[in-house]
Amino acid sequence: MMKINQWLIAGMMAMANMTGFSVESKAQQPENLKQFTLEDLNFGGKNYHNMSAKNRFTTWWGDELVRLDQDKCYIVNKKTGKETELFTLDEANKWMGTDNNNKLRSLYYAKFPYTDKSLVLLSPKGKKVLLNFKTRQIEWQISTDKTSELEWNAHSRAMAYTEAGGYNLFIRDSMGNDIALSTDASRDILYGQSVHRDEFGYHKGTFWSPDGQKLAFTRMDQSMVTDYPLVDIPDAEWTPQDGESRIATLASEKYPMAGEAMHKVTIGIFDLQTKQTVYLKAGDPTDRYFTNPAWSPDSKTIYLFELNRDQNDCKLVSYDAKTGEKKAELYRETDEKYVEPQHPIMFLPWDDSKFILQSQKDGFNHLYLIAQKGRLVKQLTSGKWVVMDVIGFDCKHKSIIIASNELNPLQRNLYLVNVKTGKRTLIDDNGMGYHFGEASASGAYILDRYSTPTTPRNIAIADCKTQKTTRYFTAEDPWKGYNIPEYKSGTIKAADGVTDLYYRMVLPIGFDPGKKYPTIIYVYGGPHAHNVDASWHWGSRSWETYMAQKGYLLFILDNRGSENRGKDFEQTTFRHLGFNEVNDQMEGVKYLKSLPYIDADRMGVHGWSFGGFMTINLMTTHPEVFKVGVAGGPVIDWKWYEVMYGERYMDTPQSNPEGYATSGLLQKAKNLKGKLQIIIGGNDPVVLPQHALTFIKKCIEEGTQPDYFVYPGEPHNMRGHQSTHLHERISQYFDDFLKR
Repeated sequence: MMKINQWLIAGMMAMANMTGFSVESKAQQPENLKQFTLEDLNFGGKNYHNMSAKNRFTTWWGDELVRLDQDKCYIVNKKTGKETELFTLDEANKWMGTDNNNKLRSLYYAKFPYTDKSLVLLSPKGKKVLLNFKTRQIEWQISTDKTSELEWNAHSRAMAYTEAGGYNLFIRDSMGNDIALSTDASRDILYGQSVHRDEFGYHKGTFWSPDGQKLAFTRMDQSMVTDYPLVDIPDAEWTPQDGESRIATLASEKYPMAGEAMHKVTIGIFDLQTKQTVYLKAGDPTDRYFTNPAWSPDSKTIYLFELNRDQNDCKLVSYDAKTGEKKAELYRETDEKYVEPQHPIMFLPWDDSKFILQSQKDGFNHLYLIAQKGRLVKQLTSGKWVVMDVIGFDCKHKSIIIASNELNPLQRNLYLVNVKTGKRTLIDDNGMGYHFGEASASGAYILDRYSTPTTPRNIAIADCKTQKTTRYFTAEDPWKGYNIPEYKSGTIKAADGVTDLYYRMVLPIGFDPGKKYPTIIYVYGGPHAHNVDASWHWGSRSWETYMAQKGYLLFILDNRGSENRGKDFEQTTFRHLGFNEVNDQMEGVKYLKSLPYIDADRMGVHGWSFGGFMTINLMTTHPEVFKVGVAGGPVIDWKWYEVMYGERYMDTPQSNPEGYATSGLLQKAKNLKGKLQIIIGGNDPVVLPQHALTFIKKCIEEGTQPDYFVYPGEPHNMRGHQSTHLHERISQYFDDFLKR
């Protein structure tokens, strides 16, 4: 059953019991409207910048909002939005005494690290400078030559870095003295890097203590992990005068496949005062994950979530930062499927005896208030909705600032959560759309960036005391004057007959319900992602608009297994990836076939990565339905995917042979009937080329005929203007085999 509710006024939108809504962006019809090109719409396109909604680049200086421009910085009046010039790029270069060779080129990356000092952190070539923009004097500077900076600390003014072109980890202190934290680093042993293949919330590997005197860092021994042989090829314009070999060279990737040996991670702590390093005495790291390091406010204790390889037993453990000794196990969570810690604990700024922990143990990701020794004080949020992010703390009113989808599964709204009462107060600009918040230093103000299905971008400033907002910036529609399609959203039931699934539909430009249209299903379908939300054009990818301009109808459905719908919704795919996801997508096909304007004989499908896996899965499971498909970077067999992700959702190939066999696509190669193009990056370190190559080999054995295209030297996604070439190729394939 399809269900579409009309877009409601803001007051009605605040009702928590809403189950769905839709707003239609009506296509502009006049014949003199302009047409899009891929150079306009694709993020690698030459005109993409001009076709994106204009923005305001800002940062907080304490509770003051600063707008950053190429050439100037401005203070923003939080009540009126009026801007006052703070200083210019030319002035900053003059005060720093830089010359043309090393001068600062832009103020976009300026930082204001001290709430009570008129100091701006700038990085002209080869330096890091703290400039006092009131006295117009340099207060401090160090050289950054021959370094790959990892993290700088405002309190100690020390910088963690790796040597340029090397692996060893160093600290450059505030006086410019270098301290080596490692001497044995190599491809096999990495220091200060993101570990566990960027899973479990990792995106870096260095963690300064609050006082800036200690640095926690990762040490990853991957000597036992198999090398996968990627290859670098020489430049097409190679000549003998280049002095380099014209022979391709090995560019191996350390890749721990599911069921194979995985790397071992330990956590070290370096003390700037004693110049000593201790390693946390967490025991044998074999087949274990150490994630989400967090410091106590007094910098004396560090906390880790520790997870077994099965990822179904998670513990929060504290360690003495001086000795590395284990102090206590504070929390434990188990699950028959998996536990996935994604967020470090966060101490209350006004009460360092308590911290916030995030868990979806009650079925949805929520906040729990825990005493320092591990006692549960209370659950702070609850309900059949998800806390999507903790943005900060309003210290004066002792509230937590969060983003959640409480109002609607497609929305992201900003709330204050009072720690004492648990009361939640909506704090964003209008209660509609998709909001991203950034809190000031004290949490007194929130910068609210958002869009709605009909609004490309608004920026507002929320006052947490008055709970009122000031509209600071409204972007003009960058597509004004162009012929745009109609964007719609609604729900259908999943294959279980109960669960609502949200879809987006992009109608062909000049849509006539009396005609029949070729239809492309764009799919991702995997964990930690979604395609449909209440942002501009319902989250539509620009390529969809390009194809709608060409006369296609686009349909995008978030099946079970995707994010932000709770644990049961996500875990329904456990040990059988691709089964329920395909069944749900076929419910979308069933709905499409019920529409009189869908040409059921001209249905195509396209997706990348997990979406590439879904594309081939759909085409080979239901070959009678899909005439054309384009699969980018597709997973073919989950036993060739990485340990952390693969084993979370599938267990190991040894313990779940049936699941791996039925989720794999090789046995379905014989079913291929339609036109399928597989596209990969030649040096993809995420979904290895082995996937696509083995599927093609199997198709040769079975006598089926996929097409294949490689972007030499490219990773999992195409970079720069090659992305425009990629989307031209995808579009052309559908034009050649689906449209006619």
